[in-house]
Amino acid sequence: MENRDIIEKGQAVLGIEFGSTRIKAVLIGAGHAPLASGSHQWENRLEHGVWTYTLDDIWCGLQACYRSLLQDVKEKYGVSVTRLAGIGFSAMMHGYMAFDRDGELLTPFRTWRNTSTEQAAKRLTEEFQYNIPQRWSVAHLYQAVLNREQHVGEIAYLTTLAGYVHWKMTGRKVIGIGDASGMFPVDSQTGQYRADLLKRFDALTESGSYPWTLSELLPEILCAGEDAGVLTEEGARLLDPDGGLQPGIPVCPPEGDAGTGMAATNSVAQRTGNVSAGTSVFAMIVLEKELKKVHREIDMVTTPAGAPVAMVHCNNCTSDINAWVSLFREAAELFGAKPDQTELFTKLFQKAEEGDKDCSGLLSYNYFSGEGVTNIDEGRPVLIRKPDASFTLANLMRTHLYSAVATLKMGLDILLEEEVQIDKMYGHGGFFTVPGAGQKIMAAAMNTPVSVMETAGEGGAWGIAVLAAYRVQKEPQETLAAYLNDKVFAGAAGTEICPDPADTEGFQKFMMRYRAGLAVERAAVEHTGGQAQ
Repeated sequence: MENRDIIEKGQAVLGIEFGSTRIKAVLIGAGHAPLASGSHQWENRLEHGVWTYTLDDIWCGLQACYRSLLQDVKEKYGVSVTRLAGIGFSAMMHGYMAFDRDGELLTPFRTWRNTSTEQAAKRLTEEFQYNIPQRWSVAHLYQAVLNREQHVGEIAYLTTLAGYVHWKMTGRKVIGIGDASGMFPVDSQTGQYRADLLKRFDALTESGSYPWTLSELLPEILCAGEDAGVLTEEGARLLDPDGGLQPGIPVCPPEGDAGTGMAATNSVAQRTGNVSAGTSVFAMIVLEKELKKVHREIDMVTTPAGAPVAMVHCNNCTSDINAWVSLFREAAELFGAKPDQTELFTKLFQKAEEGDKDCSGLLSYNYFSGEGVTNIDEGRPVLIRKPDASFTLANLMRTHLYSAVATLKMGLDILLEEEVQIDKMYGHGGFFTVPGAGQKIMAAAMNTPVSVMETAGEGGAWGIAVLAAYRVQKEPQETLAAYLNDKVFAGAAGTEICPDPADTEGFQKFMMRYRAGLAVERAAVEHTGGQAQ
């Protein structure tokens, strides 16, 4: 009855996140506990060499996700959602959404998954002396400049997916500082885009050639807790076409999945970190000081409150695992079995724990798309085994779990060389859904304890809901770190797994083969076509 009253009185808070393969909504109540959830499966498509989602994908997917949430609320509590205390929207970071003065999208949405901006990313990194990865928005913009794409002169606004959705929900062209830091470098001291680098970019584009400067295109930066507007009537109808949801709901600054991952794992304080493992995988560590050198493998981003963060981002994680699990499902169905999806993943992940610590001669590359850390521009999933390898189901699944985090390990080794200190590491995302299995592998790869909270399965949607709650519930001068510690995670349950020395040794042996075998992956890209014929 208490939860029902919270929903009926409009005291619940909603978070919605656009992930790579799923749009998820989480409704939270007292103590930030999830009350209900909804989801919608979607998938980016490769069209004319570009990974993209259409605008119809975005809005139809959002509405389907919200309907799913309403259905869950109806089944659990017998009520409808008409009012909310707060709402927040988040999405996968980076990418390129460019609009003209009429608000029309000028070119299909180019997601973070694209690796077609190497020339621009390299030039900007050299000019800025600041790492600009290929997936960053400014790299996409500059590559379009270099390619002399016709639409560039017509751009009036450039934003991310989260920024776009927020704009349509509220009419405000703003962005959370964490998401902004994946568009263009930000200054953690001022909380704004780096003014010196904005000038350098305009010089590179031969200021005067276009009717804009970069600062005119980018969204306004806001930090967690700041006023980012309210849900308009138009926004309410976009979210809930049936007309049940009332406008006027306070909305928090839109954030990227990196920022919501930090909020969802209480890792916004110095020397804390988290690893988000789903379609992509990234690890973030909140720094005590800036890194000594510029590393192409390391992104510099921020927490939702603006603190500097070192991030290792890899484009590929669980997609290849999902493909193999689908294959096993198809095989089972040949014999009349109809395995439950959750049970199938659980049993296969648990089977991986029985495999040889070094996978006994098996090796895989899970590259569905290109990978910046290893400088590979296109994806070719590859499985390799020696003739005398122990080709068992356990070793095969363990190989896929190792492969899912192998490239991440290569980036994290750079941070170890920089003497970055980590006191706590938290995991969340689909890789950790099966209790223990993925967590043990990640602990072995990082050679550090990895904790998974009970809320980890709710992921970034819960994280943005927490940020929306912070927006409306925080005390004056209360920091995000204090709010998370005192009001969200105080007494929260979770599990910590320390690295098993045998697992760590086995993973290191696997990594020796993995690094040596990268030439095979490069050859696969070079000697096979890009699209299936």
